[in-house]
Amino acid sequence: MPSGDCKLSPGRGDTIINIVTLNQWFTACTLSAALVCVGAATLYSAAQQDLDREFQAAVALYEAGQYPEAAVQLEKLLKQAPGSFEVQELLGIVYASQSQFEKANAHFETAVRLQPTSAAARTNFGTNLVRLGKTELAEQQFKKASALAPEDYEANHNLGELYARMNRLPEALPYLEHAQRIDPASYDNGYDLALAYLLSGRLSDARQLIQSLISKRNTAELHNLLGQVEEKDGNFVSAANEFETAAHMEPSEGNIFDWGSELLLHRTLEPAIDVFEQGAKRCPDSSRMAIGLGMALYSLGKYDDAVKSLLRAADLNPGDPRGYPFLYRAFDSSPSQAEEVIKRFRRFAELAPKNGLAVYYYAMSVWKSKREQDPSQDMSEIETLLKKAIALDPNLAEAYLQLANLYSDQKKYSDAVPEYLRARGLNSDLADVHYRLAQAYVRLGEKDKAQEEFKVYQELRAQHLSDLDKQRAEIRQFVYAEQQGKEAKP
Repeated sequence: MPSGDCKLSPGRGDTIINIVTLNQWFTACTLSAALVCVGAATLYSAAQQDLDREFQAAVALYEAGQYPEAAVQLEKLLKQAPGSFEVQELLGIVYASQSQFEKANAHFETAVRLQPTSAAARTNFGTNLVRLGKTELAEQQFKKASALAPEDYEANHNLGELYARMNRLPEALPYLEHAQRIDPASYDNGYDLALAYLLSGRLSDARQLIQSLISKRNTAELHNLLGQVEEKDGNFVSAANEFETAAHMEPSEGNIFDWGSELLLHRTLEPAIDVFEQGAKRCPDSSRMAIGLGMALYSLGKYDDAVKSLLRAADLNPGDPRGYPFLYRAFDSSPSQAEEVIKRFRRFAELAPKNGLAVYYYAMSVWKSKREQDPSQDMSEIETLLKKAIALDPNLAEAYLQLANLYSDQKKYSDAVPEYLRARGLNSDLADVHYRLAQAYVRLGEKDKAQEEFKVYQELRAQHLSDLDKQRAEIRQFVYAEQQGKEAKP
């Protein structure tokens, strides 16, 4: 893998719908001609020629990237020519270029009112509305632009992309497809269309389009997208190869993580560890890279190293809940770093005081540590924490189960049974609930109930996922959640 700085960007640009640039809407018509609506033979007055020169000066400032200076010039012109479409439109573009979208909006709206049949003006207005989060109003403008210019690339692309962002893929596809027919060489629309095909399950169409785009412009993000297509289509080797290609072409955090995750998902563990280790060195501030490395190490049975990596992930982003389930699982197999693990779970519980699961993890880490040191220690703290977790999250079946186990360990079987029953009511598929409830019934002399619970336990054990399958399911859930998060940002 080539060396280079880690790129922590979320992927493609946050804004794909772009303001139509000046040279896309500004014609050879001068400001004075626009003001007085004269033909080519009209003789300009000196005053009109002055206005025209001032406008051309503003254009030059805009094109030179001197936006504040251009705004000053245009605001001055606006006082003399408030009904000029060109001045209003350019002033909107200038303010939008400075991310002053509220200011820009008023000028774009005025420009549309002055020239309601301008598809470009409506596109600019719609784009600015998107940036202000007013998607319904933006949709109206894009639809009008598309109706005014049905064969215009921008009008079709922008409306299609807006629908894709709103997760309205059936509506997005026709516009994106039409835009692609208008401009088959378009990279941005091609990428968006391929992504829409992927999300719609049209994998063959996505693959064909991406391969066509790669033949014209070979980029890392296209190989990454093709990797997602192959993964979804069940082609693990092809997917891994595409993710690897993307990571070599552009060793960003996202590309390295996707490559390592693909290897991890399919239990190619040693290569996955190698990829995540390289990623962790290149991106030392990436918590998800540390989580990925921790999961890979745990899956290979390197529990101590897994705990270290997951502790690092917790330190990099203490409020991120995604790494703690894996730290909890790894700690269960490697209690040697108990003090450090407890510290992280305590901090997580303090950062998320209303999160029952956070309190539950803290309770269980303290309990495990105490059992390792001296099983006869006072467990009142554990009981308090488990009850707090239940109060925060009454649907947390595991907390009821562990509270019942705590009572059983103390031989308080009458107290344990109601908690086991609550856990069973919330999740009857928890095999341990039936097994431990059966044991409690035996201690209480209720043999018939015990036999019934043992029977259910045996049935569940026969049909349940193995621990390895559960672990794979947790890893897959984490990786897919990451991918879906990325897909949500076109």
